Parts: sequence; C-alpha cells; structure tokens
Amino acid sequence: MKAGWQESTLGHVCKLISGRHIDAKDYNFESRGIGYLTGPSDFGPLNPIVTKWTEHPIITAKQGDILITVKGSGVGKINLLNIDEVAISRQLMAVRITGADPQFFHLFLSSTFDHFQSLSQGAAIPGISREHVLDLPIPLPPLAEQRRIVGILDEAFEGIATAKANAEKNLQNARALFESHLQSVFTQRGDGWVETTLGSICTLRSGTTVKASLEKPDGDLPYLKVADMNHEGNESEIVSSSRFLNKADIGKNAILPAGTTIFPKRGGSILTNKKRITVVPICADLNIMGVIPGDTISPEYLYFYFLSVDMRKIGSGSSIPQINNYDIEPLLISLPVEKKTQGKIVGLLEALSAETQRLESIYQRKLAALDDLKKSLLHQAFSGEL
Repeated sequence: MKAGWQESTLGHVCKLISGRHIDAKDYNFESRGIGYLTGPSDFGPLNPIVTKWTEHPIITAKQGDILITVKGSGVGKINLLNIDEVAISRQLMAVRITGADPQFFHLFLSSTFDHFQSLSQGAAIPGISREHVLDLPIPLPPLAEQRRIVGILDEAFEGIATAKANAEKNLQNARALFESHLQSVFTQRGDGWVETTLGSICTLRSGTTVKASLEKPDGDLPYLKVADMNHEGNESEIVSSSRFLNKADIGKNAILPAGTTIFPKRGGSILTNKKRITVVPICADLNIMGVIPGDTISPEYLYFYFLSVDMRKIGSGSSIPQINNYDIEPLLISLPVEKKTQGKIVGLLEALSAETQRLESIYQRKLAALDDLKKSLLHQAFSGEL
C-alpha cells in the first residue's frame, strides 16, 4: 500500500441503497414524474438514459450516486447519476459516497466489473448481494490524491475515447466500402448481362425435420441448425457442424449440395442477416433455407449476390417473421451470361472481401488494445502507481 493510503471496504465509506420494483401500472413513458431506471438496458457509457418515469417512486437515487447493476446478465455495470433524482428498481443499487470524491469511487467501481461477474457465475439468475458490494476492499488515498488520480484518468480516458471512436469509424467505413461495391456489381446492366429472377435460375429448398435419435457426434453429413452457422470454421463457408447424420438415414431431397447458399428463414434469427455457402453437402433443419444455383450461375456469384441482400427486409409481417419461397423467387438478379465473367467478378469480390476482413481484424485488435489499456490504467491508479 502506498504511503498515506488506507485499506478500507466500500461499506465503511458509503451508504448502499437497494432499489425496489415498481408495478407497470405505476410507471409511464410520457415523462410524468421522475425518471425510473430498471436495469442495465438503461445504462449508457458513463451516465444512465431515462426512458421510463413514475409518479409513485419507492426508492430513489440522487445526483452523484454511483449506480451498479446487481441482477441479470449485466451484473457489475456502473453508471454515475448525473441528474437530480431517479427511482431505481431491484436490479440496481445506489452507492452514495460521503466525505470523498464520487468520481474517484466511480472510476474504482468501473474497474470491478470482472470481479462482480465472477461472483455472480453459477447462479440460475446471476446476481450479487449487498454484502458483495459492502465488503469490497478499496484503497483509500487522501482526498487531494483522489482528485489528482481522477484528473489523470479523465485526460487519459478522453484520449482513449477519441481513439476508439476513430477505430470504430474506420471499421464501419471498411464494411461500408465492401457493401457499396457489392451493390454496384449486382445493379449492373450492359452487353452480355441479363436480369432475371432467382426462381428462374435457382432451386429453393427448406430444411427438414430429423429425428433426434439420428443425430450423431460424427458422420458423413453435417446437420445444421441455425446456431451451427456460427460453428468454428463456418464463418463464411459451411465445412462442419456440431452434429452429423448418415446419408443412409435420410432422403435425397433433404440434402443440400455443395455450393448452396443458406440463411435463417424463421424467427428472430432472420434479423442476424447471416448467409453462408456450403462447401460440402449438408442437411439443415426447418429454420434454414437453401438456394441451389442452376447451370447459368456460379455458386460463388450467387453467394455474393445474397451478401448484398438485406434479409431483414424480406418475409412476412406476422408476429413470427418467416421467409418463404414466394419471398425469394421474385428477387431480381443481374449477371453476366458468360460464367467466365462471373468468375472474374467473384475473384475481385473475394480479394476485396479478404482486404475488408484484414482491415476489420486490425481495427478490432486496436479496439481490444484500447480496452486493455484502460484496464491497465485503472489497475495502476488503484495500486498507487500513477
């Protein structure tokens, strides 16, 4: 411990206020009363965002209180309350600091997310108790030192925030460039090009239901459910799955050949906008649709075409979204008659895709490094090393 610092616990330097649930009939969305914060969904990067109000508050937090989420998957998230007063739900606690710098404690608690996450693991509903918060050890420098540390971290974090914003913008620009090029390719017209519908040059086939008893840990035919589209190695091409079938156990029409473009066709998974191309024959469940290219279109050209299609804008408007054959068959596609020309375009798109992925990887690493730098600075600050 650095000279002049003390070792304490949060309970010795704060008042801890546990929130209470308010019935739905007692809150509103029309700004009547005071704000009502219900959980991590109301938390911003630094300060909460009020989306609900109540005229019947039970437990309130005040400006300068540090809010911490204590239930659910977002356990340990921290915000500093920057408005006069809000009601808080049972998913939140307010840490009220007296005789110390609230900004210092806010920064300290910002460094404890991983600690609180580890405490909450293993429970059916993740959560931390009052004792977990009150018993949290905290290094306590003199008030002047607290303010000096806050000043150093504020300046450093401002620079990190700017660097993160630039990296995120570059990441978005890389993706936007690739998407823009895709759109330009598939809206081309000219000599040697035709415009037609997918239904006239492709075969559409939905997945099938397979008895669970036929699923095996290995076999000669990968069997995909929507989650298996994210199986390791399946980031763009389907090469494997977490489950398999034997070809002898299913009908021929249930097999999607190599070169099929697949995507989710039912429920919320449509919103992921995922597409993959199969490089081996597969079988898929009912929540997946496959588009099998005919003789006039190359499989890779078809796959890149689907990368230009926003599946979230396709399908029924029912309470459970669904994409059917009649949604896909009329889609217009522009393509060169010569498959050799299609191949050249695919080659250019593959090169651009690879470069985009390379840039995305660089920017993702930069973002991760900036997060690590922030954690390192917090560790140094509360170890007395700044």
